[in-house]
Amino acid sequence: MAGNMDGRFVELQDGNSTGARVLLAMSGGVDSGVAAVKLQEAGYDVIGLTMKNYCYGEANVPDKSCCSLEAIDDARSVCDRFGLRHMVVSTEEIFGREVYDDFIAEYARGRTPNPCVRCNSIVRFSTLLEYAARLDIDYIATGHYARIFRSSNDRLYLARARHLGKDQSYFLSGLKHDDLTRVLFPLGDYQKDEVRAAARGAELDVADKPESMEVCFMPDGTLGEFLEGKVAVSPGNIENTRGEVLGRHNGLAMYTVGQRRGFGISAPNPLYVTRLDVERNVLVVGESDELATHDLDCSLNWIDDYAATSPRGLKAQIRYRQAGQEVDRLSVSDGVAHVRFSRPQRAIAPGQTVAFYDDDVVVGSGVIDIPAAPA
Repeated sequence: MAGNMDGRFVELQDGNSTGARVLLAMSGGVDSGVAAVKLQEAGYDVIGLTMKNYCYGEANVPDKSCCSLEAIDDARSVCDRFGLRHMVVSTEEIFGREVYDDFIAEYARGRTPNPCVRCNSIVRFSTLLEYAARLDIDYIATGHYARIFRSSNDRLYLARARHLGKDQSYFLSGLKHDDLTRVLFPLGDYQKDEVRAAARGAELDVADKPESMEVCFMPDGTLGEFLEGKVAVSPGNIENTRGEVLGRHNGLAMYTVGQRRGFGISAPNPLYVTRLDVERNVLVVGESDELATHDLDCSLNWIDDYAATSPRGLKAQIRYRQAGQEVDRLSVSDGVAHVRFSRPQRAIAPGQTVAFYDDDVVVGSGVIDIPAAPA
């Protein structure tokens, strides 16, 4: 049972694993390497697929990125180690349009995007499912730390990993029921140290490889350096929440809600970005308690019918490193949800993802819009 839903978590062996073929996303990291090990141990016939997300000839890609040429070589090495077929497919066009360009456009609009959530739902899983259908492959899999929950009425839901410290369900929350019918998450029951130990036991060269960067296409440096030349910046006023002018900003794209530094303003108490007023080109700042609000609006990617109509026990997560927060009220109209939290939330940033949970089960996802005024 998960919260208000009856059902059970799907096990890796629940599928018809003996001889069934699975297309595994291979990033060249330890997680996808051990996912291959676990799938083979369960009896699956594994094919590795690595996605080439954008032009290596034009991008400055750090070696530790999951999108580097070194990562492709590491993925191929893991496949060679276990005698697996390995494919490299180009996703440059869709990644460039839907993730890279969207990232820049969102900052230009004064919002804070979440490219990893967008990449997973629009690029990674859609590509895996497309190639699995094209090649008549039974399942797809990734090395994400997440699980699948099958409800008593036989609907499939994304769910948190067993060990919450590494759970990545927030980044996968855009996946809907239909996306999950052929998905496997081999690492959903494991901790990171267990995965590294399994990699060493399998003598994988990537066993001690560092974690990849959070934003794969951003070279080492600041967000401002990345956006320079990509976003038109226009200096404007910095105001407090009472409308008093305190100074000048260098362009709204260089700031995000909750940011504390970079204003060049002396004040008796620390100041934080509370809002980006794009229409007036004004950066609004306030003290810590002015970051809190009970409310947010979001454009929904999807939400389960029962969650939308009976949100009792529903929790919402507005950033990755956060526990789900209790929802007091939820109303949905024309694809937009208004959420009121039981307790005020700090630094709700437009453009970020909100994931809705019933206990450990994901029951909806959306993109945060401008929230209501602070409580």
